[in-house]
Parts: sequence; C-alpha cells; structure tokens
Amino acid sequence: MSLELARYIDHTLLKPNAVESDYLKLCQEAKKYNFYAVCVPSSWTGTVATELAGSGVKIAVVAGFPLGNSLTAVKAFEAERAFSLGANEIDLVLNIGRLKQKNYKYIDSELQTVVRAVPRAIIKVIIETHLLTNSEKISACQLIEQSGAHFIKTCTGFATDGVSGKAELSDLQLFIKNCSDKMKYKMSGGIKTSQAAIQFIEAGALRIGTSSGVALVTGVAPNGDY
Repeated sequence: MSLELARYIDHTLLKPNAVESDYLKLCQEAKKYNFYAVCVPSSWTGTVATELAGSGVKIAVVAGFPLGNSLTAVKAFEAERAFSLGANEIDLVLNIGRLKQKNYKYIDSELQTVVRAVPRAIIKVIIETHLLTNSEKISACQLIEQSGAHFIKTCTGFATDGVSGKAELSDLQLFIKNCSDKMKYKMSGGIKTSQAAIQFIEAGALRIGTSSGVALVTGVAPNGDY
C-alpha cells in the first residue's frame, strides 16, 4: 500500500449503548494501529484523554450530535468543555433544517460562535450530505469555509427518516470544486473496506471516519456500524 492508511483514520465509537470498557478498547486499538484520532461523544472526553495521554493519538469529540438541532450556545459550550477536557478536534453537526430553510445568517452565526469558542481546536462540520441537494451542499461549503472551520464532513452515520448517510465520491468532488485549497475533507458513513477508504484519500480526503478502522488496516471483516 502506497499510503499509511491508519494515519487517515478517525477511529470512531458513537453508539449510545457503549460503556467504559468499549472506549478503553477503542483507545487501545488506536494506539496499537497508530490511528490519527479517536472520535467519541463529549461525555467520554476525559476517559479517552486519560487513556491516550502521551500516545500522540488525537481526540475528536462530536458536538450537537447526531441531529444538529441543539441551541448554538449549547453546541459552543459542549465544544469548549470538551476541549478543556482534552479534545483536539470538534466534529460539529450543522443545523440541517436552518440550512434547508436558507437561513444562512443563522448558520453563519452558529459556525462562527463555535469557531470562536474553541480557537485552538480543529473544527469539522458535518452536513448530512444524504439530506441535501447539490445546491444546498454548495451553500454549506461556502458558509463553512467563510466561518473559519477547517473540515467539511459528510455524515453522522445515523439514520434519519429511515435513511442512513453514506460517503459518496461525487460529494467529495463537489466539495473540492466549490471550495478553496485551504478546505479539508473528512469522509464518513458506511466506509467498511480499505479499498473504499483509499479511493476517497486518493481523490482528496484527508480523514476517514469509521468504526471499522481495525478492519480497514488488518483485512479482518468489519463489524462496525459507522
């Protein structure tokens, strides 16, 4: 393999029924396979920060997850608190309804509020691509870039109206076409094979979000849901 796949992976655990032993296992796997980061809910930030101390593995924490409908102040507080507990990156769920309503002033204000709340954190904004038209995706790209956020991310991987988001190469190509060279991309949702991950990376993705990280780097059949 011409690239070190593990260094692109955010090793993810966002299941609502996961317990402490699951998060400790996630961290152990991240250290063993040299994944770039783990991605966890905010309430587990302290646990993984302790487990990963000195390892070099980054900590990504979701905010406003999974629906994106939290108050702006709540999202900003969640991001700020997670950062104070050891998070390096915040994966923020966009308010999808406000975007579809074309309330760009609300979206712009929310994004900038969160960016200002954690100025030293990397901010990835999840836009739930499967719920948006191409025009809406382009609007989201423009708003995210002008806010100062660092990444556009495709999906939470959680079902909405019976449809679970899935990373698509066409979306990555659309992002790249409509953003400057400064913007970065995280593909997430249904990435279960190394071939799929490598295809996204070669097309321009800098990060892969998946609960099947071990499977991607070892070839063992995946059992993750993200």
